Amino acid sequence: MEGSSASCHIGDWVEDSRTHVITGDFEIACQKVKLPWHDVWVLGARQVPIPNTRRSTAGMIVKGLGAAIALIIGLGWLGLEWRYRRRPGNALVTPPGQWDIKVLQDQTCRLVGQQTLINLAQGVEVMIPELSVTATLLAKEDLSDTQVTTRVIPKHPDMEARPDGYWFAYIVKGRKATHVEIQVDIKGSGVPGLKAAWLQIHYVTYGPKGRIPRTHHEVIPLRFPDPQVPLQWRSTPQAQVLPVPTHLLTQLDNCVEVVKRYVLPHAQPGDIVTLGETPVAIIQGRWRHPSEIQPGWVARRVCQFFLPTSSLATACGMQALVDVVGPLRVLGAFIGGSIAKIFGYPGGFYQLAGEQARLIDDVTGTLPPYDQFIVLGPENPQQVVDQIQAETGLAAAIVDVNDLKAVKVLAATRGVSLPLLEAALQSNPAGNADEQTPVVLIRPQGSASP
Repeated sequence: MEGSSASCHIGDWVEDSRTHVITGDFEIACQKVKLPWHDVWVLGARQVPIPNTRRSTAGMIVKGLGAAIALIIGLGWLGLEWRYRRRPGNALVTPPGQWDIKVLQDQTCRLVGQQTLINLAQGVEVMIPELSVTATLLAKEDLSDTQVTTRVIPKHPDMEARPDGYWFAYIVKGRKATHVEIQVDIKGSGVPGLKAAWLQIHYVTYGPKGRIPRTHHEVIPLRFPDPQVPLQWRSTPQAQVLPVPTHLLTQLDNCVEVVKRYVLPHAQPGDIVTLGETPVAIIQGRWRHPSEIQPGWVARRVCQFFLPTSSLATACGMQALVDVVGPLRVLGAFIGGSIAKIFGYPGGFYQLAGEQARLIDDVTGTLPPYDQFIVLGPENPQQVVDQIQAETGLAAAIVDVNDLKAVKVLAATRGVSLPLLEAALQSNPAGNADEQTPVVLIRPQGSASP
């Protein structure tokens, strides 16, 4: 362009420009142009396509970073959830206490119990900011003039109780325990007729899972029949049967000791002692208050298909079964049982769900105060009867009997005739009401007369 008249406009493109810069989707060119009066640098730009290989590489990098971030977040969430599920949280348990009954006068009684609260978690502290006790008395007489007062005395290993009776918040360290003394004073004309006291120990756990109210139940028997009093035998075509009264059996009892105390005074070699499945489960502590049960998806839906008289017709009753055998088995048993019923085979659910499905007693299913609870079937019944025979010498069986003449033998020692048991117990001599005769002694015909 030197020595000639020329014009140059921004936007003109000169292919031999000295400088080329590509940024994003644009190419920028800069060239020196010599004009008559002075030199001018001209800047031009145009949009150029970016090669596909460069675009795909950048996209792959972005996607890879996104996937890596998502993977890190997912693994972090799984790790957090795994840790949460492995940690027991507010794992504070209260085993049955040790109780002493003191009759001070004819109309005054004091119960003194030692309760233990154990933190099962390792490296987790659980606080107990509140603890109190309420008592419900059971009797056949009027208790309107009978008064009950309770007192809680902390027995912490490292702190003394306050003299004013105030319960101060206490920390139970991991794998440690603390103790509480509970005093229940009962006064009034109804004391001689008391059968039992139902104590509700209310406490709050405060820890990794938040503030959780809980209630531990203790049933304390207060009336004990004299085992030496003669009892009336009943005759059946196959055997003589003797319903044996006992005190109100609780989690404080032991099956072997009950047989020794109440049955042996009336027994002879060759007799068979039978225990109801519900009393055995109560002794084993297999009873739960509905307030402690949280019905899940399976329990709320499956329970709707059972008859109202069934113990599985309520969400809590069904959830008690789910907690024992698992939701998948209950759901599978429901589907399989429904199909079997269509083809004319009823009862498939109970066969598929397992023995506990038949044994659960829902609320109102047994005598007070257990009518407020869901009672499961006994655990290891064969072990129980074998232990009874080993320590008492009597053949033994655990049975489920009702007023419809249905008899189911859950377990029996070797040599016991199951047809004999079914025939002798068909009339349900133990009863299903408030008879309080959970043990029945059977003497086969041909043995010495009672």
